Amino acid sequence: MRIAVIGTGGVGGYGLLSFAEWDNRPSDRVERLRAALDEAGVAAVVSGDIWAELWAKFLFVVPPGGLGAATDAPFGVLRSRPGTRQLLVEAMTEIRQVAQAMDIKLPDDVVPASMAFLDQQPAGGTTSLHRDLAAGNPSELEAWTGAVVRLGERTGTPTPVNRVLYEVLSLRTQPGEKISRHMSRTPGPLRRPL
Repeated sequence: MRIAVIGTGGVGGYGLLSFAEWDNRPSDRVERLRAALDEAGVAAVVSGDIWAELWAKFLFVVPPGGLGAATDAPFGVLRSRPGTRQLLVEAMTEIRQVAQAMDIKLPDDVVPASMAFLDQQPAGGTTSLHRDLAAGNPSELEAWTGAVVRLGERTGTPTPVNRVLYEVLSLRTQPGEKISRHMSRTPGPLRRPL
């Protein structure tokens, strides 16, 4: 048996730690963990639905991570430009629809609430996905945006925005498939690597 632990402060600072058994049932070890965290002064709560908590955080972090990495833009830019703000809303909505297809009960206002939370984050903020891809480090691309695309396929849920972000970012993570920077002088579609 496992305990899922969700820290809600990873992007915007300190927050409330939510945790529960995977099946949401009460257990002695969950109660022991809650008591230990309380004694240590850690703000923590036993979640009534850990899967909804996981998916709500997933919905919040994946779109700004993917779009931020694809554009190399921080939260302030992503949320202030009408076009990129709309892409964030669409990517979040796709994740909400995938969650619904998997019988995850997210709040009806999860997308506007996530955007409101994003609006409160530092303008220069970025996600670990964005920072890792920018630095050429291993990243969570497969676990984040790739998972959205795969789960969308499995459930028959369209994920066009997340799919584009995944395909674009995959070019940066698979060195053997990177587009050559040394292109021939042949114009247009006939251009090929030297």
